[in-house]
Amino acid sequence: MVSNQTHAHNQPQLSAGNADQPERLDIRELGEMLKERRGSLSIRQAAKEADVSFSTFSRVEAGSQPDLATFTRLCAWLGISPSHFFTPIVQREVSPLDQAITHLRTDPRLSSDASGKISSVLRDLYNALAHEVEPTPVIACHLRASAVMRPGVPHRLARLLRDMHDELERQVEAGVL
Repeated sequence: MVSNQTHAHNQPQLSAGNADQPERLDIRELGEMLKERRGSLSIRQAAKEADVSFSTFSRVEAGSQPDLATFTRLCAWLGISPSHFFTPIVQREVSPLDQAITHLRTDPRLSSDASGKISSVLRDLYNALAHEVEPTPVIACHLRASAVMRPGVPHRLARLLRDMHDELERQVEAGVL
């Protein structure tokens, strides 16, 4: 399978890691739903029905985070998909310039005034020299046999596919295709 994707270099990245859309487990809601579902049952009875230990059920109901196996058992007992308890984390994008300036501001060897001056010069230089980057096309190709290919073959194949892609783009722009 060949797919055409674009990657822009030097674009802002998510500040909290490389995940596309990390999510946070809503422990509070899980605990509240356990209490509500348990109703008049004792914690011991509810734990037995949910196939978890009494102490684990009690801790999760009180707001402690369960392990994955316990979480899935409790979700099954509640009759709710585990995804119900996840909420996306809003993340601010941080540009490479902002990352560099943050490092300068946290450098203990620089005074606040010195880091401010360097940051100002860095911003001015960046704004004067940086330009918009056109996304570069990247061709992804799933090859089941790539592990048994001779060294260099996957790279040559990728180069060939990239050349084919460029030629197709040229022909489309020229109105041939």
